[in-house]
Amino acid sequence: MLSSFAVLLALLLTTMSAFGHELRPAVADIALQPGKAELSIDLTLEPLLAGIDQSAIADTNDSPLADAHDALRALEPGDIAAAFTQAWPQIANSFNLAADGAPVALELLNVTADAVGNVELPRDATITLAAELPADANSVTFAWDAANGAIALRHVGVEAEGAYEGFLTAGATSAEIPVAGASREAWIVEFTNWIASGFEHIIPKGWDHILFVLGLFFFSLQMRPLLWQVSAFTVAHTFTLALATLGIVQISGAIVEPLIAASIVYVAVENIFVRKYNAWRTVIVFGFGLLHGLGFASVLGDVGLDPGRLLTGLIGFNIGVEVGQLAVIAGAYIAVGWWAGNKPWYRSRIANPASLAIALVGAYWFIERTLL
Repeated sequence: MLSSFAVLLALLLTTMSAFGHELRPAVADIALQPGKAELSIDLTLEPLLAGIDQSAIADTNDSPLADAHDALRALEPGDIAAAFTQAWPQIANSFNLAADGAPVALELLNVTADAVGNVELPRDATITLAAELPADANSVTFAWDAANGAIALRHVGVEAEGAYEGFLTAGATSAEIPVAGASREAWIVEFTNWIASGFEHIIPKGWDHILFVLGLFFFSLQMRPLLWQVSAFTVAHTFTLALATLGIVQISGAIVEPLIAASIVYVAVENIFVRKYNAWRTVIVFGFGLLHGLGFASVLGDVGLDPGRLLTGLIGFNIGVEVGQLAVIAGAYIAVGWWAGNKPWYRSRIANPASLAIALVGAYWFIERTLL
């Protein structure tokens, strides 16, 4: 029992400091007119300056360049803006704007960064870029390298209903955006992109949500308790995800994130001391699901969904989240459930040690998010 607990704890402890260094998508607005394109991109400068490959990791602490990244967070706004301006000729190679298929050069017009705050948290910055387009250019496309992470691209300055909006991952290129007028990406492409984003928010980026789902799994391998809990969790986080994205409910992450950590501790500890399923477990899981939905909403909030595309984004993102959760449960079942679930020692040697490890990590996160 002790050896299996030690292994599980060692694996889980590697995720403890993830949240302050979790990567976030960039958000870009592109304005077009004959002969000119302008881009305003809200992003974090530090990963780009440090040269971190954001496609390979979910958290900057996982990069061998983490120390360089963290040092950049401590720079004053003017200093980091100057560093980015100096590095722009190299960084520009990862930004790809094309007019009718032909590359055009992007000029860096301005860089602004927030003041130094808590260096354990991402710092917001904005860069403004401009490009001269051929006078007869009909459309442009934009992409940046996969190493720069995900980016939401929005066509501004045109009628909102027809304006292009795309969520680009893995170095994908946008659809053609007309220089004059508007064009909307096919709904199926947009829908698929949001499914991928929702899945990514669970695997590999959603360690707090992964541990909560594992807490549900280790309570019981019987289908009925697991189905009731997962269903309650799904309904609840879908509800608050919609409310938060619509702006009806807004609660600070400083409140939500510690409570999410506390929810992990609760379900894991209850796994150890409660042997029999009862309806209150489902009610409590539903309440925790409301909190997790607010956590999911931060991703959609960072991107800023166009109201005309809200339904596509919400449904697609939520489907991706559900597929991710089912993948976590399926992986846990394959790893331990199918061969050990019916053994008399399953609870004492696997379920309880795993739950204890999950509880310890959740407790650490709670302390980190409230006191550290």
